[in-house]
Amino acid sequence: MRPRPPINGRGIFTGTGLIITCLTATLVALIFPIWSYADRSGTGVDVLNAETVSTKYGPLSGLDREFVTKVRLAGLWELPAGQQAQQKGTTQAVKTAGQHLIEGHMFLDERVRDVASKLGLELPNEPNEQQKQWLQTLTAAQGVPYDRDFANILRLAHGKVFSVVAQVRASTRNSLVRALADDANTTVLDHIKVLEATGYVDFDALAQDMAAGSTPPLTNSPAPPAPLADPNPAIPVTPATPVTPVTPAASPSYPLPPPATSPPSPPDQ
Repeated sequence: MRPRPPINGRGIFTGTGLIITCLTATLVALIFPIWSYADRSGTGVDVLNAETVSTKYGPLSGLDREFVTKVRLAGLWELPAGQQAQQKGTTQAVKTAGQHLIEGHMFLDERVRDVASKLGLELPNEPNEQQKQWLQTLTAAQGVPYDRDFANILRLAHGKVFSVVAQVRASTRNSLVRALADDANTTVLDHIKVLEATGYVDFDALAQDMAAGSTPPLTNSPAPPAPLADPNPAIPVTPATPVTPVTPAASPSYPLPPPATSPPSPPDQ
């Protein structure tokens, strides 16, 4: 029979100690991120307060300043893109979309320069690198491929800025930024509609691109509720005191082309 190895305190300590050490390291690895996040400054309200400055028009946050810059950048590339569409577009719908871009961004650029001047903000004078690449793509394209690239590139860009406008409009405490967001919302929505009216927008590709650039939800969304067989009618609330109607400020309005459900046929050669 093979002799049993001697049992000694050193051998037991070595094996048990290794296990305890591993468990301790695992526990520290699990606890440290939670502790460091809870103790970390610069999240939530701290970021808002740190990036906000006072102005006579109300607090100006970092998001407000970013929004003003984005409005300026949009005009720096979308206005020349609109001018190009009027020259290279093969259909009237594409040319009309180009005209909307020109008029809309001439209006917004005047507004954003006025707002920046009053808030003491410096504005860029040339598009960013991605916007320059978009312009290069449109410059290289011809014919129907140009129409398709124009509609999809511009529609994608407007869809992304549309969500930023909504976020700023909902959260800003600055009256100048709030008014600029109103004007941007009207203009961007007009451009979205007129680009879709060309009939060239690929909504499947658009949805995939937007989803790829978004943050997934932390939890699964609940299932949609079942429709009611006989929903109760909405009952308006009577205000305690009379409300004076507010006349909306004048905003740019351009006639939209008729909607197209499919790409138009190329013109006869």
